[in-house]
Amino acid sequence: MLILLYKGFTNDPQQKALQDNMPQPASDAPVYVMVFYEAQCPDSKNFVIKQLQPAYTRAPSLIEIQFVPYGKATTSTNADGSLAFDCQHGPSECEANIIHACVIEAVHDAKVRLDMVACMIRDNRIPKDAFYRCAKENGVEIESIQKCYDSPHGAELLKLHGEATHALRPAVSFIPTITLDGQQGRQASILKDLFGEVCKIASGRGPKPLPCE
Repeated sequence: MLILLYKGFTNDPQQKALQDNMPQPASDAPVYVMVFYEAQCPDSKNFVIKQLQPAYTRAPSLIEIQFVPYGKATTSTNADGSLAFDCQHGPSECEANIIHACVIEAVHDAKVRLDMVACMIRDNRIPKDAFYRCAKENGVEIESIQKCYDSPHGAELLKLHGEATHALRPAVSFIPTITLDGQQGRQASILKDLFGEVCKIASGRGPKPLPCE
């Protein structure tokens, strides 16, 4: 899925031309919702809990979600080759972002993945405690995710999310930033009424989906 991220947000003109000539999604295809967020950002928390989770619960067949935890962080490389991050809400947010990245990679069930992110972002002050609590609540296996965030792999995942975030055009100026089928559209409307904006896109492909009636 992360490879698809780059295809969606490359600045290569040739690649963009290819994308422009791609067929439109089928009328019954889900709207692809990408959430560029930060694990300790109050606005990200508000969107995930009050917009994203209710919209998905209301019509899961209409929405496919890709989480991109990074936001306004920066990535650098230490002298020993290891990665370092500077996050908007401090070091604990960097830790939380890495845990989120590992969870997103490891949890393949879309609903469980969303529920995990929503559970953790609700109270991420102590990221590892939030992960353990939410994994237990959602029946998620802990060991492989713990190995991910305790190893360089977790940092590599976060670096990839950073590259995808920096490739977004227009560039990110507010977190969260949401794209629907690769387009930023009307951010204010998306952040206040995600379900309504998803329905507009889905209805524009053909008959209005039943959940949007």
